[in-house]
Amino acid sequence: MKIAIASPDSGIVRRGAGAAWAARVDHHRGLIIAIGALVAMLVAWGALSATPVGAYDIGSVISSATTLALAALGQTIVVLSGGFDLSASAVVSLANVLAVRFVHGTPLQQWAGAALILATGGGIGLINGALIAWFRLQSIVVTLATMFMVQGVTLLIQNKPGGSVGDEFGAFITSDLIDGKLPMSAGVLIAALLIWAFIRRTRFGVGLYALGSDADSAYANGMPVTRYRIMTYALAGMFYAAAGLYVSAQTGSADPLVGRPLLLSMFTAVVLGGTLLGGGRGGCVGTVFAAMTLMVTVNILLVLNVSAFFTTIAEAVILILAVLGSSIGKQSAAHECARHAAQWLRAMRTGTRVKNDAHARRVSFEVSGFQPIANTELKGRAMADWIERNREWVKYVVPAYLLFFAVVAITGFVYGPAVLTSANFYSSLLTLTLFLAILGLGQGAVILTGGLDLSMPWLITLAGVLLTGLTHGANAAAAWAVPAVLGVGLLVGAFNGVGVVMLGLPPIVVTLAANGLLQGLTLIYCNGSPQGWSPSAISEFTNGKLGPLSFAAWSVPVFLALALLLLHRTPFGRRVYAVGNSQIAAKLSGVRVGTTLIAVYCLSGLCSALVGLLLAGFSSQAFLGMGDPYLLPSIAVVVVGGALITGGRGHYLGVFGGALLLTALGTLLAGTTVPPAVRDIINGLVVLAAVITLRDRRA
Repeated sequence: MKIAIASPDSGIVRRGAGAAWAARVDHHRGLIIAIGALVAMLVAWGALSATPVGAYDIGSVISSATTLALAALGQTIVVLSGGFDLSASAVVSLANVLAVRFVHGTPLQQWAGAALILATGGGIGLINGALIAWFRLQSIVVTLATMFMVQGVTLLIQNKPGGSVGDEFGAFITSDLIDGKLPMSAGVLIAALLIWAFIRRTRFGVGLYALGSDADSAYANGMPVTRYRIMTYALAGMFYAAAGLYVSAQTGSADPLVGRPLLLSMFTAVVLGGTLLGGGRGGCVGTVFAAMTLMVTVNILLVLNVSAFFTTIAEAVILILAVLGSSIGKQSAAHECARHAAQWLRAMRTGTRVKNDAHARRVSFEVSGFQPIANTELKGRAMADWIERNREWVKYVVPAYLLFFAVVAITGFVYGPAVLTSANFYSSLLTLTLFLAILGLGQGAVILTGGLDLSMPWLITLAGVLLTGLTHGANAAAAWAVPAVLGVGLLVGAFNGVGVVMLGLPPIVVTLAANGLLQGLTLIYCNGSPQGWSPSAISEFTNGKLGPLSFAAWSVPVFLALALLLLHRTPFGRRVYAVGNSQIAAKLSGVRVGTTLIAVYCLSGLCSALVGLLLAGFSSQAFLGMGDPYLLPSIAVVVVGGALITGGRGHYLGVFGGALLLTALGTLLAGTTVPPAVRDIINGLVVLAAVITLRDRRA
């Protein structure tokens, strides 16, 4: 009988092998979850469908998911590097429109046109990357500005659906890779993944992950960070352009707004595919499976006879759940949830979920609310003393007013001096300024804390739709409807604040998801068509006159005084600036960081809802998308007014000056033959110029 003697090292070997296997599984956890989610949704689809799900149905899912998958691949590459690209949807639309211009002629000319469009997408990404890398700007703000500029250019090229692409190009893209079993779109995705597999094994691919993990360490180790960051956005732009080309081939025509609904879906696919927001972990394979999962989800909603209005709600919920799921590390889900619950109880008071600030600045509790001001000895007259104490923020505020007076002077030169003596000109100017001034207060408070509120567009729309739908023009109903709508704004702000503070989610994710939720809820409430009219009392406030000016114009100085008091003469305002300078330092100084952040988002939600009410009164009715034109201007007035986009520096006098400037600029352009799309381009250029000029050069 043989006796087996166990080696003393065998247990260690087995444990080592088990640890290696566990590490390998954890490394591919995102991809495993993405594949598992797709399989689960396919099983659910098959169980709910009245007919068996066959190869044709799977092929249709692949075809419908390809546009989203290609665009999301580009977004994945950017997110892996630690950035965000909000211009992706606009580049998709531009490529779609350019396709009907350049993909024509002989087969060779058609493919040459497609190559030109891919190069155009890469060029836009190159500009994004250069601005971000050379000037060390936030990717969110740069790509938001370029999004509006690219969208403006797209609308200048083609402002309505139409056109056609070459037959050979369209026929090839829509043909079958395997007759009757697998569409060519599957081949497109396989080719895209092969390109990604090659890139990932290059030095640039390794650098991509290094950028997302720790850009400073990558730079210290000799990595060409600037070049790699520029290459990242250029490569992503080519993927966005490929998505636009695919849409053109699939539909045979062009739509200048085809990419607009894709932004929320893109981020959802990226996160659901296992890529970590913040960079450094994930990949493109999981993104493709996640894009298919979203398409299967849409099919399940159709099988259940659920309205298509629920699509954005489903995507928003999936995005939030996916981000929460990605935050769960090696600990068990139960342990992680328990830890979250304990942190929630502390976050409201102390803001314990905030991340460490490696570049913590000194906390400023100066009433001026700007950068910490060095102590100076008071000397001379009162005016000289005031200038000495406040010169730090004055130098950022004054340019907005100087530019405003310059635009007014140009307006008088273009339309004649009589315009500048007309009461109607100033009444209209101040009324329109009021809308931006209110939004600037909410968005400005969020930006001062280092955040950004992207939920404004559809909160404005929902507020207007609710007002007209609840009141149907009756003033008596407005007495309870107006407070109810403002309450909805507060609830949306609280949702955003809780997501940022208690769940620890990035502001862009929470507010983008909230915007998707609000879009779905608005469409469900009005069934895709807003009803009713604004109460005459609100219309009278925005359009009626008291003497030479409208009631809204007379209220501008009152609102300005209240906003200045709130941000610069109250403990709340001082806490906002303290949090923006450094959350860690603010917490150590006794500031309730979590409470302050939630209050800031509530203020932003309240301001958005108020503007929705006023806009509905101004036009006497509500319409879908009425808040879309106000997203970029709400950020522009803050940045042009001298605020630092990363938080901690800004003054509401500057925000108000920015509102005056943008309104005067819009008034100047409104009387010309300049197309409305040019305004988006100008606003984007203004934001970029302001961000570059007023950036924190210490960063």
